[in-house]
Amino acid sequence: MWSLWEKRASSRGGVTPQSWPSPHSRDLLCLLHVGPTSTQSPCPHSCSGAQVERSRAGKVGTAVSFEDPGLKLLPKAVCLLNFSLLGCVFLGIAFLGIGLWAWNEKGVLSNISSITDLGGFDPVWLFLVVGGVMFILGFAGCIGALRENTFLLKFFSVFLGIIFFLELTAGVLAFVFKDWIKDQLYFFINNNIRAYRDDIDLQNLIDFTQEYWQCCGAFGADDWNLNIYFNCTDSNASRERCGVPFSCCTKDPAEDVINTQCGYDARQKPEVDQQIVIYTKGCVPQFEKWLQDNLTIVAGIFIGIALLQIFGICLAQNLVSDIEAVRASW
Repeated sequence: MWSLWEKRASSRGGVTPQSWPSPHSRDLLCLLHVGPTSTQSPCPHSCSGAQVERSRAGKVGTAVSFEDPGLKLLPKAVCLLNFSLLGCVFLGIAFLGIGLWAWNEKGVLSNISSITDLGGFDPVWLFLVVGGVMFILGFAGCIGALRENTFLLKFFSVFLGIIFFLELTAGVLAFVFKDWIKDQLYFFINNNIRAYRDDIDLQNLIDFTQEYWQCCGAFGADDWNLNIYFNCTDSNASRERCGVPFSCCTKDPAEDVINTQCGYDARQKPEVDQQIVIYTKGCVPQFEKWLQDNLTIVAGIFIGIALLQIFGICLAQNLVSDIEAVRASW
């Protein structure tokens, strides 16, 4: 390419690099021809790395070494960040896919207005919200680090900082206002008991909770009077009247098949007999007991998540500083 330029310049009566009076001019053309980060030149006129550095020094007033570690932008940290954020992107896509698939199976996507029809909590929202947050964070951090985009990296650190602040605030409020949190949990469980038969995902979530913590209702089995199928009123013609879901039943190790009718008429029996057939403790007290028994594990998980978030924020800010420092040196 250089020889072709020389031939054209000579044929038009122009000057060639040999006729330039200023070596700095030749160095500057070499810099433009080779590129700002290349140390090897295809030109036959000894456009060396030193010349490129002299040209750059004459252009910006300071010489920049090509061995400057700042130019590498912490490659190990970038790789670590990219791999972890890439995992967040794929997990986010997976969670979003599961949530959308669940809504499609329930016909929500064909009738968007049915989202607000459910009286209780739809567990699909967990997948959609968590998946959406993971995808946004992973995409912004990964693309920002790969493309050295300071806007995306700043967005990543600010978004992650907001999540960390909300988690910290929720933890402090839960510790200070224990009674209020207990009342809200009681209200939340009872509200979902009313909608137990309205959504299969909510039903599975309640059954899993009651089986895992060996509980029934928010504070006892009588909370199931709030459900139109399980209440004990005389007007209730349901076969499940004065009963509880099968997840409230005590498990018999000898049974291989779950008896889904084990809770029928369970609350019509005396309380002493009820304790043999079903769990009589509420899920709120059982959850408190579980939290106290596993406080160290739960605290360790939250501290680990917080440290990962702080590490991500600091690493993103460090990358932003390095990128801006390198750009300022040009």
